[in-house]
Amino acid sequence: MAAFATAEACDSNAELISNGDLRALHPIFKIYGQRRCFSGPIVTLKVFEDNVLVRNQLETKGEGAVLVIDGGGSMRCALVGGNLGQLAQNNGWVGIVVNGCVRDVDEINDCDVGVRALGSNPLKSSKKGHGEKNVPVNIGGTLIRDGEWLYADSDGILISKTELSV
Repeated sequence: MAAFATAEACDSNAELISNGDLRALHPIFKIYGQRRCFSGPIVTLKVFEDNVLVRNQLETKGEGAVLVIDGGGSMRCALVGGNLGQLAQNNGWVGIVVNGCVRDVDEINDCDVGVRALGSNPLKSSKKGHGEKNVPVNIGGTLIRDGEWLYADSDGILISKTELSV
């Protein structure tokens, strides 16, 4: 993927920003993984302190998609660790955004995938299989729908209703 600058995307798409078709997530995410810049169509998950659906989704072919996980903002356990980061890389996911925590940060940082999360926590999540996939999620006041596009770089994260020209 060619380098994509979120700041330039904002500057050149003022109309999309004003009508809500292009939104910036609040700057609450820390950067992990080797890919500092990534973009792709969004697949959504809504879970709470349970990562069974996360593993199930990352076991499928990502084909350049970004997994957006609404973990309810919980900081009490991690939803993604080093094994899932490796699984994402191996199955062609370009990025993972977690409204929650990760763990095994050094292992995630070795993976060729972009990861954004609120922070890290060494505690693992429960394994009950509760949650929903392909549903609208709300992260920091921003509604994100399955099939929209995510663009991330060191400046931040943009959500677009449609693919932007790079």
